[in-house]
Amino acid sequence: MRIFAVLAVASLAASPTLVAHAQPDRSGTMAGRSTVYAPNGVVASSQPLATGAGLAVLQRGGNAIDAAVTTAAMLNVVEPMMTGVGGDMFAIVWLADEQRMVGLNASGRAGALMTREELVDRGHESMPRSGAETITVPGALAGWQTLLDTHGTISLAEALEPAIRMAEEGFPASPVIVDFWEGAQEMLSRDEGARATFLIDGKRAPRAGEWFSNPDFARTLRLIAKGGPDVLYGGKLGEEIVQRVSELGGFLTMDDLRSHRVDWVETISVPYRGYRLHELPPNGQGIAALEILRLLEPFDLQAMGHNSVAYLHHLIEAKKLAYADLEHFVGDPSTMEVSPDELLSDAFIDSRRALLDPERAIERADPGTAITASETTYFTVADRHGNMVSFINSIASAFGSGVVVPGTGFALQNRGVGFSLDAGSANAVAPGRRPFHTIIPAFVTKTAADGREEPWLSYGVMGGAMQPQGHVQVLLNLVEFGMDLQGALDAARFNHLDGNRVAIEPVVPLEVRRQLEAMGHVLADPEGVFFGGGQAIMRLERGWAAASEPRMDGMAAGH
Repeated sequence: MRIFAVLAVASLAASPTLVAHAQPDRSGTMAGRSTVYAPNGVVASSQPLATGAGLAVLQRGGNAIDAAVTTAAMLNVVEPMMTGVGGDMFAIVWLADEQRMVGLNASGRAGALMTREELVDRGHESMPRSGAETITVPGALAGWQTLLDTHGTISLAEALEPAIRMAEEGFPASPVIVDFWEGAQEMLSRDEGARATFLIDGKRAPRAGEWFSNPDFARTLRLIAKGGPDVLYGGKLGEEIVQRVSELGGFLTMDDLRSHRVDWVETISVPYRGYRLHELPPNGQGIAALEILRLLEPFDLQAMGHNSVAYLHHLIEAKKLAYADLEHFVGDPSTMEVSPDELLSDAFIDSRRALLDPERAIERADPGTAITASETTYFTVADRHGNMVSFINSIASAFGSGVVVPGTGFALQNRGVGFSLDAGSANAVAPGRRPFHTIIPAFVTKTAADGREEPWLSYGVMGGAMQPQGHVQVLLNLVEFGMDLQGALDAARFNHLDGNRVAIEPVVPLEVRRQLEAMGHVLADPEGVFFGGGQAIMRLERGWAAASEPRMDGMAAGH
């Protein structure tokens, strides 16, 4: 797949109520958009049509939860390789009326027939990367319904209507998405349903600006709008999925779909310089962002200078240490032998920090390939009441498993890649177990004088293993270096890959990169490396600030 390090920036369409804001010099960054400011509500997503759909809900009086589900459904149409009802979702929600935060884990589990023994008997030495054997229960749709039932004001049918209309009438494909689409052509051509649904004339991806429609998916969404999630978790749609997955050698049963449940969870968090970063607990990788932040806390990062040699070295080394722990310890919480509290304890963090050599890159155990690759949509919404939603939805790799049940119009996820065939692993594959997840929403609170935690920032950075290191880099841009919100997303990033290999965006000065090489870092060619795709909303004393990633097609807009 071709993913460019420097991507075209979509123009920012603003409603008449948006206020332009002059930006400081952005030499050393990836782009020069302005932060979006809005008085009432705002949506920031990776695709303008999805942002517009969510914003329309806010303008009609819906709340942030309503707009979030509407945005998620629209992204399933306009970014079909990234997200949708065939995948999983997670969310962190700030409830303004209750002045509290809630977390939702809507990830699915392995099918009852997915066993290590069966996979090994089939000749696999590691988890397959695509195909029916990687399909786990798709949990996103149940998550959408749960959010609306508990905190929304509109029905699921109302939330799905814009996506139904877009799927049926079609839309012009956007440039960055087309690049992902082209990279998946060969895989799509191998599956009957995928080929018929997502390839023009069964042969190619759409070109930028070319019209694409998905009438099969429009029919599926209408079925869901009429019958609710039960049509997937036990009804006609579910039966079609189970039958097709079984024909292709997969492991789902109807009982697996019927037994799917979402979980409300408490966030895990660490303090940093008067703020507190919140992530969802395992089975996701959010704990890695918290460990990185804790490892860096004693260092004077501001004095080092943004993206200086010392600064980048310390962040890269902290990432290596955190990811070694992530791979070894983190999986389905029911199988973890150590708790998140233990991994974030002073004693454990101190022992890990002692391994960070300020002068030399050290080789560390790397996350396995199964927990690094992911195509995802992250977006965030805030409303006039003060509710904020940090939302992430994914089908794992581009077009997930590559399997589309003929006539349904959507791809099923390959989240089984998060499992391991190592029987002793925290991520060992087993029936009914949740796989390790790369997708993580983030939220930051600000500690008030009286000790209360007040909502401050809802944000996320897409891109597999890039996500925790992206969370930390964006947060440090804001807290340590005082960047405005768009500047914090625009700033050049690194993406540590494996061993001592690290990719750094080309706008970082050549001399900095040479000195890092002298310290033992191996600089990978940034061409083809994904440095993330983020969105963010910041709560102001009055109103909102919002920003969208210049590395994607995204847009922030408010009213």
